Amino acid sequence: MGNSIGGKKKTAKVMKIDGTTFRLKTPVQARDVLRDHPRHDLLDSEEVKRLSLRAQPLGPYEPLKPGKLYFLVELPRLPNHRAPCRAWSGSLQYVSARDRLESLKLTRRSVSDLSLAKPPETSVKESDSGVRLRMRLPKVEVARLMEESKDAAEVAEKIMKLYAGKEGARSTPAPAKLKKEKRTRFLQMPEEIIA
Repeated sequence: MGNSIGGKKKTAKVMKIDGTTFRLKTPVQARDVLRDHPRHDLLDSEEVKRLSLRAQPLGPYEPLKPGKLYFLVELPRLPNHRAPCRAWSGSLQYVSARDRLESLKLTRRSVSDLSLAKPPETSVKESDSGVRLRMRLPKVEVARLMEESKDAAEVAEKIMKLYAGKEGARSTPAPAKLKKEKRTRFLQMPEEIIA
């Protein structure tokens, strides 16, 4: 029986996007790492594993814990509007740190690509001649309206009245439908044949 001295890991591991890692002796704060890497953020690997895209970067005064893994990533600086959330389909539990980091990089990039292209505010578009509105009508109704009308303006007016009528009908609740009685049909079985 001999004496033994146990040591504890006293370094924090930081992984970059390209997969290279470096170790830092603790106690160290996130701002000490970010000082050498401007426009980058530190993410805790446990948060990335648990929250994926929604993982929040560490604050500048948060200490790095010994024996833990952190990701050093360059997050896009977006305007104040929120980007749509994307979820990881599958478990991040059995994926390596490099794969998680690559996945995080790809999802952040694709979300930032989506958020930079602003969607149109409404489905109604205004032009010089008036308002453009898209709606679906059966071809039979459109053909009937064309035959009954003299010109295009009259057709448009009738379509608007038809649309307004449908909107009014939608606002009133439909009467409850009665349940149909289910009928069961049985096949007549032939008499038993005894051979």
